[in-house]
Amino acid sequence: MELEADLLVEYRIILIQKRLWDFMLDYEILRLIWWGLLGILLIAFAILDGFDMGVAILLPFMGKTDMERRIFINTIAPVWESNQVWLILGAGAIFAAWPPLYAVAFSGLYIPLFIILCTLILRPVALKFRSKVENTLWRQIWDYGIFIGGFVPSLIFGIAVGNAIEGVPFHFDEDLRVIYTGTFLELFNPFSIGCGLIGVMMMTLQGATYLKFKTSQSFSYRFQPVIFACVIALLTGFTIMGLYTHSFVYGYKIVSAIDSIGFSNPLGKVVVRNLGIIAQNFYQYPEMLLGPVFVYLGGIICLVTIRRPFLSFVGSSLLTTGIVSTVGFSLYPFLLPSTSHPSHSLTVWDASSSQRTLWIMLLAVVIFLPIILGYITWLFRVLRGKVTEEEVNANESSY
Repeated sequence: MELEADLLVEYRIILIQKRLWDFMLDYEILRLIWWGLLGILLIAFAILDGFDMGVAILLPFMGKTDMERRIFINTIAPVWESNQVWLILGAGAIFAAWPPLYAVAFSGLYIPLFIILCTLILRPVALKFRSKVENTLWRQIWDYGIFIGGFVPSLIFGIAVGNAIEGVPFHFDEDLRVIYTGTFLELFNPFSIGCGLIGVMMMTLQGATYLKFKTSQSFSYRFQPVIFACVIALLTGFTIMGLYTHSFVYGYKIVSAIDSIGFSNPLGKVVVRNLGIIAQNFYQYPEMLLGPVFVYLGGIICLVTIRRPFLSFVGSSLLTTGIVSTVGFSLYPFLLPSTSHPSHSLTVWDASSSQRTLWIMLLAVVIFLPIILGYITWLFRVLRGKVTEEEVNANESSY
């Protein structure tokens, strides 16, 4: 009787597992969903933590007095931790959903990522210590520490994106172990540095529109020239880099059959590398043109509404969304191309975790993402309004 009961329990467990498995989305669809979710997480990071880094970049130069700098700092001090959650979620999504991408990135880009980590640690330390001592030199040192914590990550993230577009030298051995053959200095070339400068300008624009929105009119007007210059520089740079990419940057194309519903194996395809391939996605999938459209539309909105802070910030965020999505669309279906062995490049179809892993992660997203969004919405609602000198002086916990 006990054996029959145990067999019955085991049968029921197998039946439940089978029903859950049958309820799962197709593997191909799950991979596409996670490609889209990764893009959303990166866009959220660029918009929200972007204005944190932008404020840090502007702090030493736009704040003429110590009080003005304190006001700038207190616009981001209560929210920077929640904004940085999107970076953690993005890194976690890459680790769990795209393990080979995580392995290659942390093999080849270890030093740049370590520098980013150090500067991101420096930023909260500088925020905490900056106002602890009423000494001009002390505060100036920490102000530039905050600046470094905004400028360096913006630059290196942009350089990393530039290298992702061009591809990096790596391959896999017969045991699928990653072998990176590049050097640290090879990451810095004219194209990647141009992408890095676009990243800095993008974050600076986010910071300028946010500061104009969160500070009083007594000195928020001074951000208008910064916003104007950043928008013009970004639209010009985006156009030039787009034309250069189309004409001079090698793209990648899969020329063999690829199993989009089978187990991940980066070695199971043939890829060619040629000029002019990058733009093909925009001809094949016209809906991807929304990326560049958002860039120019966001820039126009930002300029037209430059005297209306909230709408200007919306335009800046739309421009940022367009830049990040354009990169993703131009690379699709590649996540990280390989310059040394193009056929070992990582794609949406052959670099993901198992179907069950992606499914369980998707369930976690459905449960926890609304909670995160609800908390962030509540946080910004509580902290709505402008940061003023009176508020900074009256609040003992202000920075």
